[in-house]
Amino acid sequence: MTNTPLKNRTAFVTGSAQGIGLAVAKSLAGAGANVALHGLATPEQAETAMAEVRAAGAPDVIFLDHDLSNAKAIDAMLKALRDWHEVDVLVNNAGMQITTSIADATAEIWDAVIAVNLSAPFHIMRDLLPDMATRGFGRVINIASVHGLVASIDKAPYVSSKFGLVGLSRVAALEYAAMGSKASGGITVNCICPGWTETSLIQPQVEARAARFGGDRDLGIADLLAEKQPSKRTSDPSEIGELCLWLCHRAAHNITGTSIPIDGGWTAQ
Repeated sequence: MTNTPLKNRTAFVTGSAQGIGLAVAKSLAGAGANVALHGLATPEQAETAMAEVRAAGAPDVIFLDHDLSNAKAIDAMLKALRDWHEVDVLVNNAGMQITTSIADATAEIWDAVIAVNLSAPFHIMRDLLPDMATRGFGRVINIASVHGLVASIDKAPYVSSKFGLVGLSRVAALEYAAMGSKASGGITVNCICPGWTETSLIQPQVEARAARFGGDRDLGIADLLAEKQPSKRTSDPSEIGELCLWLCHRAAHNITGTSIPIDGGWTAQ
């Protein structure tokens, strides 16, 4: 494998102003890819993210701020992408989580979570996959969650969206499995399913647990992980980025339709 397996290729990572998405973007940039970043960010946050990705090695970088809950905004975003570069690697990372019981969930909460976590990846994949197939190479990596494989209470909209994303990915993997060749790299569609990862998404739960221990964050994290994650270690966003990069190698042409946990043994129980 070369040090720049994505030279002359372009990656698009949704939800990449920070956290897992930014770490993924930097990993792909380090492999030589042009990178389209995306997120709901201030101009200063966008510039900072772009600077980090350029420093990681991306020859060309843009930042898109379209609202993924709006189908028309997604269409406009995809047009902007086509006007920039053809996309070879798509990482659907953008997501939202609202913790609520089924009884307390509103239609607005359900619609918002499904729109961002499931409908947006569908619309983007539907648009980009055919062009990838024409070129004989494409990678779609959907950042699902351990909650795309197992359930937890008070997360019905989130769990439903992530189970749906896993199912959508499997269908797309089957439909595009025979496209391209071993030499070209083929088209693959996979999910990565992180467990507890150090991002802002888990902060409300960490803070709630920390409150049980007088505000001690370390004890809160330990208590949170002890319940689900046997390793009792959180993952770093960069670790998800490295797995994304590995899946982009040509040698991964036959790895498709999978859902790979990074969960410290959570789903092995």
